[in-house]
Amino acid sequence: MNTYHTVHRVDYGVDDMYRLVADIESYPQFVPLCQELTIRGREHNGTHDVLVADMTAAYKFIQETFTSRVTLDPKASEILVEYIDGPFRHMQNRWRFRNTVNGGCDVDFFIAYEFRSHALQLLMGALFDKAFRKFVDAFEERARRVYGPQPQPRSDVTAS
Repeated sequence: MNTYHTVHRVDYGVDDMYRLVADIESYPQFVPLCQELTIRGREHNGTHDVLVADMTAAYKFIQETFTSRVTLDPKASEILVEYIDGPFRHMQNRWRFRNTVNGGCDVDFFIAYEFRSHALQLLMGALFDKAFRKFVDAFEERARRVYGPQPQPRSDVTAS
């Protein structure tokens, strides 16, 4: 099974980053390999929203569509994606957002997956690994486009 985990500090707040990742309908505009995303169902379950979505990942002549359950938990600032159907034997990813002392946040991204077919693993495995390593950067760049550049702390400011 392939896994990837990273914690990346960004200059944007928890709520801003959570909203960007929760806006899965916008993924085809900026997420690596995401060609299309369709919401098949949506329900509110207490404090969570649960979506069922089809995502088509494509690269050159290769195209695969898979279905996932996306649980949005704004109170905990977490998003869990669980695989339902498609080319994987297993796939799960998780996003967590935590405040930092400087006003930004840590974006914690984890994914574990295994293709159903050994041939597909050989064909797509390295490509998926490379794309997943760019996910957090893609969301940070999206934040710059949506929210604008965040002001950097100035070191030349003196207290009065």
